[in-house]
Amino acid sequence: MPAQFIDGKSLAETLRQQVGDRAKRFLSQHGRAPGLTVILVGNNPASEVYVRHKVTACEKASIVSELIRLDASCSTEALLQTIRSLNANPNVDGILVQLPLPGHIPEKTIIEAISPNKDVDGFHPVNAGALFTGQPCLKPCTPLGVMVMLDHQKTPLRAAEAVVVGASNIVGKPLAMMLLQAGATVTICNSKTQNLEEKTRRADILIAAVGRPGLITAEMVKPGAVVIDVGINRLASGKLVGDVDFENVARVAKAITPVPGGVGPMTIAMLLQNTLDAAESVAHAQSLT
Repeated sequence: MPAQFIDGKSLAETLRQQVGDRAKRFLSQHGRAPGLTVILVGNNPASEVYVRHKVTACEKASIVSELIRLDASCSTEALLQTIRSLNANPNVDGILVQLPLPGHIPEKTIIEAISPNKDVDGFHPVNAGALFTGQPCLKPCTPLGVMVMLDHQKTPLRAAEAVVVGASNIVGKPLAMMLLQAGATVTICNSKTQNLEEKTRRADILIAAVGRPGLITAEMVKPGAVVIDVGINRLASGKLVGDVDFENVARVAKAITPVPGGVGPMTIAMLLQNTLDAAESVAHAQSLT
């Protein structure tokens, strides 16, 4: 039986509507809408597309969005000054610095400069540490989106074998931690992993997040597995594909995410949710003082 397609686009739209309803209540209660500021340094074409999608999504969800553009030649200090100003602005609930940055700006320094309470990307070490120890925090958007998709599919996680192919700080590592906390037995694979097929064939839940088109073939998938494709790769033809050989794996898997239309829309939906969560958390803390 062909795999069920996990429609991230449709689920993301439902979530966006829910965030929009919450954002309107926030406006009614606090006299202002939740606010997200995106900083774009330079004019990377892919970043331009991502930022445009994020700003549009905010507008549809009743979240105030601001885009700050800085020249690619701007100094690290100029970017840090911008972040400090936004940290101090009570109307800004979320700050997102679009990555990648120009080579002369250290990403680690910039990420650490963002207030953890406004770190809607979930990359700050404070949030990473809280995630590791199971404390409340702002979680990275893509891994969080994957977890929401699995929950929506009613995919059993407790005692399930989960294999994450890709060990980045942005997706692989935090996702593995979320799966572990949900009760799954987790294996993380990377570019040095030997006998990759042997590992992936054990997976009840297989997640590919490497950035290599067609890496996961049908022979590498356990029949009946749930396959989540986080990869987004543009072929020479211009076609967007994931890390999974979709057509063939779909004949083996129980459920699978398409590319595009799978994890990508969920990432933006989780950004909206994180922004609203950040706004509500600060408002709640202020009500207690």
